[in-house]
Amino acid sequence: MRLHVLHETRYAYAPAVRTALHMAHLRPADRDGQRLLRHSLRIDPEPDQRSTAVDVSGNVREFFGLQSAHEELRVVADSIVETSTREQPTSSLPWEASRERLRYHRDAAHDPASEFLFASPYVPRDAAFIDYARASFTPGRPLLEAAHGLMHRIHTEFAYVGAATDASTPALHALALRKGVCQDFAHVLLGCLRSVGIPARYVSGYLLTEPPPGQSRLLGSDASHAWVSMYVPAAQGRGAWVDLDPTNDRVPGEDYVTVATGRDYSDVSPIRGVIHGGAHHTLQVAVTVAPVEGS
Repeated sequence: MRLHVLHETRYAYAPAVRTALHMAHLRPADRDGQRLLRHSLRIDPEPDQRSTAVDVSGNVREFFGLQSAHEELRVVADSIVETSTREQPTSSLPWEASRERLRYHRDAAHDPASEFLFASPYVPRDAAFIDYARASFTPGRPLLEAAHGLMHRIHTEFAYVGAATDASTPALHALALRKGVCQDFAHVLLGCLRSVGIPARYVSGYLLTEPPPGQSRLLGSDASHAWVSMYVPAAQGRGAWVDLDPTNDRVPGEDYVTVATGRDYSDVSPIRGVIHGGAHHTLQVAVTVAPVEGS
């Protein structure tokens, strides 16, 4: 499937921002069965400096700086991505055996996936996650079955309420509230998986949403999305990652676009920065994800 992603961000500042430095994770990934066919990042006002770099997780980060006063900042990421349905790993290993394969053992080969077992800024290690995960991770249950069960519970037991949380809400707070948005659902799933010894990482991206029958697609009506990628150890050699979307209770397919992966939202937020001035600001974000005609 070929998808056209248009992600527009507008900041209005009062008073004007005098100088600013920003970092963006807006370039879709070009790996793991996904191909980036075209990408541009338009910035207004035109920045004085621009550069790109690849972080430790393989994400492309785009940096830009503005050295003149501005009352508005407009950033438009325009991308065309070719997606595909990934082959899903199969494993009947009990989750306890999967966990043991990731434990540190003397003379054992290092598996890079184990780096996603640890606490992160939004997702600490806490007994509350273990308590919630326990109902799904029962003794001897296969890892994939347990993870799908946990995903389903989060989907059904948590309410999707946009005003209940914001971008800075920690996972423990979302767990206690039993409500939030896709970012919160992903953070809770991360916390639960890591708490039982299974590596998991945060995925930022987009989901193609279809308008109701008989209605045309509204430009800017979509939104950024977030889900989880869980590591499934293999009986021999390296394992594989499987994506899980607790917001929609499904495995992501070709209607998903991956932008970046990290420990949690703090690693891959769409735009962040440091500004001098602009004590007050308003933010508007519009996202459109649409199939490319003729693809």
